[in-house]
Amino acid sequence: MKIIADNKIPFLQGALEPFAEIKYLPGNQISKTDVTDAQALIVRTRTQCNAGLLDGSTVKIITSATIGYDHIDVEWCEANNIRWTNAPGCNSGSVMQYIAAVLAFLVEEKEWQLKGKKIAIVGVGNVGSKVSALAKTLGMEVYEVDPPRARKEPNKTFYKLSDVAPIADIITFHTPLTREGADKTFHLYNDQLQSRLKPNVVVINSSRGEVINSQTLKQGLTAKQVGLAILDVWENEPQIDLELLSKTWIATPHIAGYSQDGKANGTMMSVQAISRELNLGIDHWQPQALPEPNQPELIIDCHQQSLEKILTKAIRHTYDIMADDRQLRADPSLFEKLRGDYPVRREFHAFKILLQNGTPTHAEALKQLGFKMVRMI
Repeated sequence: MKIIADNKIPFLQGALEPFAEIKYLPGNQISKTDVTDAQALIVRTRTQCNAGLLDGSTVKIITSATIGYDHIDVEWCEANNIRWTNAPGCNSGSVMQYIAAVLAFLVEEKEWQLKGKKIAIVGVGNVGSKVSALAKTLGMEVYEVDPPRARKEPNKTFYKLSDVAPIADIITFHTPLTREGADKTFHLYNDQLQSRLKPNVVVINSSRGEVINSQTLKQGLTAKQVGLAILDVWENEPQIDLELLSKTWIATPHIAGYSQDGKANGTMMSVQAISRELNLGIDHWQPQALPEPNQPELIIDCHQQSLEKILTKAIRHTYDIMADDRQLRADPSLFEKLRGDYPVRREFHAFKILLQNGTPTHAEALKQLGFKMVRMI
């Protein structure tokens, strides 16, 4: 048995070697020759899984250790009896942490008060739901936009994007990329939407680059119609628009979901799917212990500190988003390398928060964000 795997998928080495010949390759270099006699592929978004790669191969299953699956030609694979899986929700906590870091930076650098600010969350799946809970914990007014869910869940309140655009202080995108149909998200952010946005709005995209029309956003930033843009994903990655990069407030190389926890979840889901398909007997496999964060413990003195400031300090301790921004701006040509060599980042639950002069309200809010180990000292 032969399995081809992207060589940047963490925690994978050693998991499948007892059962198959494993060949590790850069994701964008996996070729038709490589997969001809393979039974399974484990990929990320950089491997285009279509007829050009797979026609005539012996591949039975493709597993993508990612939330997105627009790199898989689903119709062709299904028509040719190739099963495919992705990893929905695997890095939802990581992306939520990324959005939390953006919000914390708005508090620290722009002196925002988040309580009462209106945030439109476009796409309320695994990621968007966690971002919604985050925003509510921070006291924000949340407007959830999700047309497919609105149709399926008529008793739950969802909003139309066109209705919330004129009132939202922040609009953040968490949709898959779909290029056709009633719920098409390709260039969902376009001239028409931008013309309806509240002046000085903050636009965040950590979904797929093509959800935003780059030219439109550039024009909006140049005209000061858009106040701030935070982009983790870009059209034409890794050859990103350098002019747009120069106009963004925070720019990162598609790493919002790159926590160790998110990566481990994606790998786990891929290995388990292959085990079930090929009867390997490791249907409950999990990665070994994840690396500890550099500073796993934080002491916060809550005396005369607002709850927002306390939460902001905890969030910022777990993740320095501006370090990722600085690295990308220093050399945008290293976009793929920055992703492939991304340093250890752990999610909130891996940190211990010790509160001096704290209250049960402080502790409860931190636990709602995902900090498991919170105690008074």
